[in-house]
Formats: sequence, C-alpha cells, structure tokens
Amino acid sequence: MSKAITGFSKLTKEQKIEWIAKEYFSNPEEATALIKKYWNADQDLQKLHDEFIENTITNFYLPLGVAPNFIINDKKYTIPMATEESSVVAAASKAAKFWAKRGGFKATVINTEKIGQVHFIFNGSTEKLNTFFSNVKSKFFEGTDDLTKNMQKRGGGILDIELRDKTDSLSNYYQLHTTFETKDSMGANFINSCLEQFSKILKTEALAYEAFAEEEKDIQVIMSILSNYVPNCTVRAEVSCPVQELHEDTNISPMAFAEKFMTAVKIAEIEPFRAVTHNKGIMNGVDAVVVATGNDFRAVEAGVHAYASKDGHYSSLSHAKVENGIFTFWMEIPLALGTVGGLTTLHPLVKLSLEMLGKPSAQELMQIVAVAGLAQNFAALRSLTTTGIQQGHMKMHLMNILNQLQAGDHEKKQAVKHFEKNPVSHSAVADYLRDLRQINIDRIEEDFF
Repeated sequence: MSKAITGFSKLTKEQKIEWIAKEYFSNPEEATALIKKYWNADQDLQKLHDEFIENTITNFYLPLGVAPNFIINDKKYTIPMATEESSVVAAASKAAKFWAKRGGFKATVINTEKIGQVHFIFNGSTEKLNTFFSNVKSKFFEGTDDLTKNMQKRGGGILDIELRDKTDSLSNYYQLHTTFETKDSMGANFINSCLEQFSKILKTEALAYEAFAEEEKDIQVIMSILSNYVPNCTVRAEVSCPVQELHEDTNISPMAFAEKFMTAVKIAEIEPFRAVTHNKGIMNGVDAVVVATGNDFRAVEAGVHAYASKDGHYSSLSHAKVENGIFTFWMEIPLALGTVGGLTTLHPLVKLSLEMLGKPSAQELMQIVAVAGLAQNFAALRSLTTTGIQQGHMKMHLMNILNQLQAGDHEKKQAVKHFEKNPVSHSAVADYLRDLRQINIDRIEEDFF
C-alpha cells in the first residue's frame, strides 16, 4: 500500500507526474511518456487546460462529432456532440434526416426559473417565524442589490423568496426557497452568492428581532446552495406527421410501426427497469451537446432523472400518441443551461461549438439540446421495434473492436466490407481477423517457396 503524500498540490506538474509514475506503475518511463503524449503542443492552450481543474497532469480527450440536417423551428442546425459512445452521433443524424423530410422538430421553452435554498434550523414558534419572515423579506432583496444589479440589467435576478416549513419531515427544519432568472448564464455562482448573503441577513435580523425569545434568535444555518432540480426550467421538443408518412421501414406498415413504437414508449412509462435505459438513451443525445457547449452535464443528469420521478415513480421522459391519423412523439425535460460565463468563454472548442450553433441564447440552446435527446430516443426506439438495437450499434462499434484487435488499415477495409452483410460481434471480428491473417501468411509462404 502506498504512503499518503502531503503537499501534493504544491508540486509542479512534472513533479506530480514523476511521483505518480514511480508510485503506481511498473514501467514509470512508459507511463510518463503516455501522460505527456496527450499534452497539447501549443503551450498557451495547454496552460489554459491545466488551469481548468486542480492537480492536472494531462488531457483526457473525447471525440467531438457533428450531427447535420437538423431542422428546429424551421431553422437548420448542425449539432456538435462530444461523446465516446459509438452510434450516438450516427443515430441522431439519421433521426434528423428522417424528420427533416416531415417538417423537422418543434421546440418550446416553457419556463426558465431556477432554484436555490437556505436550509436552517429554528427552535421556536412557527407562527412567530412566519411573522418575522414577512417583516424582513424585503431586506433579503435590498441586502443583495450589489450582487443582482448586473443580472437585473440583463432582465434577470431574484424572482421570489418563500419561507417553507419542513418540520413534518425533520424537526425544526425550514427553508428559504428562492427562485431566480439568470438569462443566458447558468448562474450557479450568482445563485450561491445570493444565498450565502441571505443566510447572513437571516441570522443578523433574527438576533435583532424583539419578538423572538432568546433561544429563538439563534437560527442555525445548515447550508446555502442552489438546487439542480429545476422543474420550472423546462423545454418541450416534439415531432409529428401523418401516420402514413412513417413508411421508410419496408418490413412493417406505417400503422403497425406507430402502434409498436407507442407500445414501446408505454412500457417505459410503466416499467422502471426499462425506463432507466430508455431515458439513458435520451441522455446520450442531451449529454453530448451539453458537454460540447461547456455546460454541466452532471447537473443536467441529476435534474432530469429527478424529473422522471416527479409523479412518484421513475418513468419515461418521452411520450407518443396517434390522434386523428397524426403520429406525435414528444418530451418535456428540465434544462438549466448557459451560453455565457464559465467554460463557454474559456474552452476554444466550446466557443467553436456555440458559434457552429449560431451563438444561441440559453433558451435556444435548451431547445437544441432537448431536440438532440428526442432525436436519439426516436432513433433508438425505431431500431428496437424494427431491426433490433444491436444491428446498427455493433456496426458502428466495429471500428472500436478492430482497434482493440490491432487491425491494420488494409485489414480494417476488408473487415468493414465483410461485415456489411454479416452480424458484428467481438468473437466474429476476432475469428475473421484470425482467418484473414492466416490466409495472408499462407500466401506469403506460397510466394516465398
């Protein structure tokens, strides 16, 4: 077992790498070479990456792909997607092309309200606390004027502050539940700064409040923090067309396809084991665009999955119906996104991605991201209910398998051609390469002798 190291953060990057290589690797020189191989040759760019986080030793790359042919609210987009998973970009692109012929995607931002809370313990009369809050509520707004004035100029700021009694769940537990509008900023730092100021005002005003008994004046603030659950910061994405236009799959009639598709969605609505995988497919598209545009995919994931459970059980985020001969597929999801601040102004590829999208506002980006998720879900359900998911996915995964098996360029070309008409699996590719290599060895021996 390795010994704990003190002062690691104060070491230079070279010293950190040297310690890691010697401590954890049987071949320190090889490990060091691999770490340095992923450094950027542009020293200024590398320095920028080094300063994003702490204790940086190298860069960990994700492929940045693009999905063209998206029509969203009658506007054309090519959507950047940062992901390591095979078939995600291809599936989104295929769905985009399918729906571009049928009017494209429609998207609507329903609301953009974000939430933060001051969690505190109050040992006293709830009635007195309510009166106290009514008396001092305006001071929370006044006491954060310096923090909110710039946001207010952009049309944002603090929307409302509520006192919430949570004592039925935890003794003496209350909240200042606050709603915010942060416009094009994700707003995490803004929200948290306001909340921390609220906590100071809460404690100061309580100490000065004459109606409180001495023990009631000592309000204990537990924490002040934004919430990543934003059920009132939502966007709707949908597609629709006459059922008879669902005719691209020749092995199934349009109506049969629609009915099978709707049943697959219904299963995800009622069966959590299916719903988790169903929604993971949606997030394949959502996360890829969120990462490419420098937003917080972990916050988005947490909020979306909480939203999927809002009715008391975990369920599908997307829904489908046929009414009056029209097939409609839609979803509503919470998305707290930003297009200014943070990585959006620092990371060169984030700036490139946002420019590719036409420098969207936060609301437009919400629509784009939701559409990417719906497109991904449509593509997955279409495959599942017709050819099966593995046929397309494994063909896209073929190159990964060939790379794992260290296939050369000529072998890759031959394998791609062979597996155009044959099912792909790791064992099938390994067997094919083994046979191909044996044939080549036999030919070399024949030519030599």
